[in-house]
Amino acid sequence: MRQLVDIWKEILRLESVGIDQNYFDLGGDSVTAVRMFAEIEKVFKVRLPLATLFEAPTVEELARLVRQGAEESDWWSLVPIQPMGSRPPFFCVHGAGGNVLIYRDLSECLGSDQPFYGLQAQGLDGSRPVLTTIENMAALYVKEIRRVQRHGPYLLGGYCMGGTIAFEMAQRLVSEGERVALLALFDTMDWSKLKTPSVWDKAYFSVERFGFHAANFLRLDHAGKWKFLSEKARALKNRIPVWRGMLLEMLDDDSHSSASGSKLLAQIWRANDRACVNYRPQPYPGPISDFRPMKQYRMYDNPDAKWNSLVRSGQEIIILPVYPAGMLLEPFVRLLAAALRKAIDDASGNSQRTSTY
Repeated sequence: MRQLVDIWKEILRLESVGIDQNYFDLGGDSVTAVRMFAEIEKVFKVRLPLATLFEAPTVEELARLVRQGAEESDWWSLVPIQPMGSRPPFFCVHGAGGNVLIYRDLSECLGSDQPFYGLQAQGLDGSRPVLTTIENMAALYVKEIRRVQRHGPYLLGGYCMGGTIAFEMAQRLVSEGERVALLALFDTMDWSKLKTPSVWDKAYFSVERFGFHAANFLRLDHAGKWKFLSEKARALKNRIPVWRGMLLEMLDDDSHSSASGSKLLAQIWRANDRACVNYRPQPYPGPISDFRPMKQYRMYDNPDAKWNSLVRSGQEIIILPVYPAGMLLEPFVRLLAAALRKAIDDASGNSQRTSTY
C-alpha cells in the first residue's frame, strides 16, 4: 500500500495522501488517471481500466483490487457510477474517448437517489479487442445492462457518440420485445449524414469552437466563470493522452507503459469515430428525448442529421441554454441534470414538444 500512496502523491503532486481519501476530491481527473494506472501497471504488473476509480476511489480500496490482480473475469463494460437509490437505473454510454469518467458530475447532479451506470468501451484494459462497429458495441452493452435489469422499461442515454450507441441499443431491446421508456440523446446526431470536412471546414470549426467556449463563459457570473475555466482546463487535459497517443503512433514509440496507455486511448478514439461514420441508423419505433445546445457547429447543423425522420412514436426536443462542448461541464451540467431528471420522471410520455431551459 505504501507504494500505491507514493504513486498517488507523485501523480497528484501532493505531499501526503490518506488511504481513505477520495481520488476525485484530491483533484484527480482522467489525465492523471492515465498516468497513475500506467505507473500501477509498471510497478505491480496489473492493468486496470480508468473506471476502476468509481469502484475504488481511495488508496485502500484500490490496493485491494491491485492485490487481486486484473483477472479476465473481472472486466465488464458496465460501470456502477452511482448504484444506490430507489429510482429506476439510468444507463449512459461512453463517448468517443471510451471511458465514462465524463459522467461523474452528471451522476452527482442527478442526486443520490438516482442509480447511474456507465458503459465503457471494451479494450480499455488492453487485453480485449477494441470493438469497431456500433452494432457490436450495442449487442455487448445490452447483454451487460441485463445483468442489472433483466427486463424493461429501460432508461438509456449517452453524449455525442454515446447517444448513437444508445439508439442502437434501444433498437435491439425493442426488437426483443422489451420497452425502452427513455432514450436520451445528448448533443447526438446521425453522423452518417455529415459530409467529410474539408480543410476549410476544419479551420472554421476551430474558430467556432473558440467562439462557443467564449459564449459559454460570458453567460456566467463571476463564480461560474472560474468554475467553467477550471472545467475547460480539465477537459483539455483529458485530451492530452489521446493526442500524445496519436503522435506516438506516428513515431512508433512504445518505450514506456504510459506511452502504451496513450496509444491505446488514441486507437479506441479512432475506432469509435469510424464506427459512428459507418453506422446507418434505421427508423426507431419508440420516442426519444433529444437534448440539444441552443446553437450547433455549422458543419454539424444539417437537418438530415437530426433524428426527426427516424422517430416513429414522438420526439421531445430539449434545448439547453448552453453552446456546444459545454453540456457536461460545470455549471451547465446542472441544467442538463435537471432536464434529464424531469425526462426520467416523464418517461412514460411520448408527445412531441420543444422545451427551453
